[in-house]
Amino acid sequence: MDLRRRLVAGLGVMLLALMMVAVLVSLRSLRSDVSAELAASEQLVKVLLGTEGLARDLPPAEAAERLQAILDSGPLRHLTVSSGAAPAAQNSAPDTHWLAGLLGVAPAGDAGQLIRVGDQLLRIAPNPASEIEERIGDTVRLCVTLLLFSGATLLVAWWSADRALRPVRELQAGLRRLARGESEAGLPVFALREFSQVAGAIDALAAALSDSRAAQRQLARQLIRVQEDERRALARELHDETGQTLTAIGVTAAYLERHAAELAAAQIAECAQDVRRDVRTSREQLRAMLKRLRPHGLQGPGLASALRELLAGWQQRAGAIDFRLDMPAGGLPPLGEDAGLVLYRVVQEALTNVVRHSGAAHCRVKIEAHAAMLTLHIEDDGCGLPPDGAARGGGLLGIAERLDMVGGRLALEPAQPTGLRLQITLPLTENPQAQDEIP
Repeated sequence: MDLRRRLVAGLGVMLLALMMVAVLVSLRSLRSDVSAELAASEQLVKVLLGTEGLARDLPPAEAAERLQAILDSGPLRHLTVSSGAAPAAQNSAPDTHWLAGLLGVAPAGDAGQLIRVGDQLLRIAPNPASEIEERIGDTVRLCVTLLLFSGATLLVAWWSADRALRPVRELQAGLRRLARGESEAGLPVFALREFSQVAGAIDALAAALSDSRAAQRQLARQLIRVQEDERRALARELHDETGQTLTAIGVTAAYLERHAAELAAAQIAECAQDVRRDVRTSREQLRAMLKRLRPHGLQGPGLASALRELLAGWQQRAGAIDFRLDMPAGGLPPLGEDAGLVLYRVVQEALTNVVRHSGAAHCRVKIEAHAAMLTLHIEDDGCGLPPDGAARGGGLLGIAERLDMVGGRLALEPAQPTGLRLQITLPLTENPQAQDEIP
């Protein structure tokens, strides 16, 4: 059942019950009014019959007493019967007497008809008091009924809304659990369709957040592992290359220090040449390491040269794979420093994955420039992604993370007949949100 049907059904049942109560109250009031009308009619008949018999059967004095006793035995409705020619005081209550005057239905002071009964005169005059009291009673009962009806309706509406919206508190509790970092919202099964749909959306959000957190943890582990690998590689290069060169310089310097007085000028010049050669070698080694750690000049033409050198380096190290680079004939459009570095790192990471995991024989890197977008295609003919839809590795997560920093997007699709195709889109305008330095 949906929320609208539940609210309408609850209100409808309660309104039906209230209408039945109102009908019962009206029937009870009708019974009372009918009884009063019958009693007044009987009293009027008694007065009429009594006056007819009194004038014929009794002496005048006794007839007058009996007539007064009949008049005092019960009230009449709509009429006032009094003995004597003078108008009798209206037997209406003060609260109805003023209302009769206000409504313009109060009888005149000399209103009525005189009837002679023997030696007695009876004045029969109209009296609206009973009708006014009846209408006042009906109005009061109607107002009380409407007041109770309105109050009950408000209470029923409050109760129905509170009962129908009670699942909102459970939805809020589920969202708070997600905000605290829990993996599941822990929502129950709701009977109402609307809340069931909202709960399904929250559960889907919880699953997406859980996957995102798992991907972040995997990426963090991958970054730590990459950092440690880079540190080990840097330490190994410093020890094996730069360390050896510096050791050779130190040995040459120590030799000159010990034998400076004994060496000829030609020998000293030869030692100086060795030192200069070793210093040049150390400088080249240091420049190569710095270029791998943080390449520079990636804003314009330098990016194309850096990419060519990158593919040439991989071609030299992984000769079993045929690398190919296609770029626009007019060169690459100008890129910001962050976007150029991201493009370089993405190609670097993608080629690393191709060499390590794909088992491919060919790899093609193609760059296309559009009006406001740069598209990068990296395609190989290797094994592609696992067929069981396994989660992305740390390398692909790192690529997606870098692209997100500059507003780029990553799409994966299988290549034909085998392999994997990466399509990367990168905006040519600098992303204003990419304020942090990209590693």
